[in-house]
Amino acid sequence: MVPAMRLPPPDTARVDEVLSRYREPVLAAMRQALDRQGVEHVWLMRYHLGWEDAAGAAIAAADGGGKMLRPSLCLLACEAAGGDARRALAAAAALELVHNFTLIHDDIEDASATRHGRETLWRVVGVPQAINAGDGMFVIAQRTLLRMAEAGVEPGRVLDASRALNEACVALCEGQHADLGFEARPSVTLAEYEAMIAGKTASLLGAAAAIGGIAAGGDAATVAALGECGRRLGMAFQIQDDVLGIWGEADITGKPVADDIRSRKKSFPVVYAREHLDADARSRLERLYATDAADGAHVDEVLELLERSGARAAATGAAATWARSGIDAAREIALDAEKRGDIEALASFFVHRSA
Repeated sequence: MVPAMRLPPPDTARVDEVLSRYREPVLAAMRQALDRQGVEHVWLMRYHLGWEDAAGAAIAAADGGGKMLRPSLCLLACEAAGGDARRALAAAAALELVHNFTLIHDDIEDASATRHGRETLWRVVGVPQAINAGDGMFVIAQRTLLRMAEAGVEPGRVLDASRALNEACVALCEGQHADLGFEARPSVTLAEYEAMIAGKTASLLGAAAAIGGIAAGGDAATVAALGECGRRLGMAFQIQDDVLGIWGEADITGKPVADDIRSRKKSFPVVYAREHLDADARSRLERLYATDAADGAHVDEVLELLERSGARAAATGAAATWARSGIDAAREIALDAEKRGDIEALASFFVHRSA
């Protein structure tokens, strides 16, 4: 394993400013994309986003939920490469819509009852209608990205952006396929785990940064470096997410401590522990994961095995290493100094966040 590279704690004020900078323009573009008169099922998408309640009534002060990391990275990459963020705004909205399409389907596949403190869409309208809403959101996202042309982006670059988004969508579906397949397997290797999150999580963040570079008019080397930066930050983000899924504080994450253990997820700490425990301890971990029991004693024993293997430190170290390598990828090209600093602040946030 590559030695861990520590990152300093993030400048939280700077991170908050970056994420808030783009939020309202992206939300406005998303609302415009979903403003479809006479299309009844669009309200299902608005419900999922937190804009409307189950009766279709608007929710006051609704903000769409989530941190909007993907659209923020897209717009930030565009500005870092010397472009006007407005050229990438349609793509940023499309990225957030694609992300939410995956969440609608994930909630169905995981049988999740709640998201952001509300019933998930499938619990409100049933699985068939929720699937249809997710499919509709995916198609609307594709159409929204094409509006980059209205902001002056050349047709060839719009096509490049569309290709990048669609390649990421194929990769994230492949990653989800692998993740679902892991549920039926007794063990997963770290290499298999990394391949899975490279698709399921990192691909869309990579596309976000690359599309920002495309919208800015960046050359092939700039677009590739930004895409690689985003991909590596996505790897860091997911590994830290795995840490929070086991050791995160319930009052911050909104999920019970060790929730990923109860759901038997083969996340980074569990996969790492299996590869680094002795034979007896490894067999015990596999037996615990093979049972449907999820009582406190089982969870405590898994936590003890993870502690024995050093899995938590390994996970935080791996997240930091991926984030640092993402920063290094961005340093290979000429970028606006201030916006480069914003990217580095986000990288640090990815590995130090608590929710």
